[in-house]
Amino acid sequence: MDRRDNVKYKGAIPRANKMTPNRKIVAALRRLSLRSSEKTEALKRAKYTCEHCGVKRSRAKGAVQKVEVHHKKGVLNWDELIKAVRLYLLCSPEHLEVLCPTCHKGV
Repeated sequence: MDRRDNVKYKGAIPRANKMTPNRKIVAALRRLSLRSSEKTEALKRAKYTCEHCGVKRSRAKGAVQKVEVHHKKGVLNWDELIKAVRLYLLCSPEHLEVLCPTCHKGV
């Protein structure tokens, strides 16, 4: 039995109140952006070269040089992104249903 199910256990956590922490949402969004085709396109466009100083990415042994993709305008709306993820993807279990793949395609 899971300790969350044991109401006599001092540290019992009600399952209904369990939410994904904001930090996990932000981490998942960052991972998504790191693997995006848009990032790859930006790297190719710049020929894997820093657009400020001209240093080129290198993987040569002993001379590793990294380049990173940066949002020019920054990501200023993290709160809005997290709110949208919670509203549309991580909604309350009452708003979710379990379906087989065939029925899910038909919805």
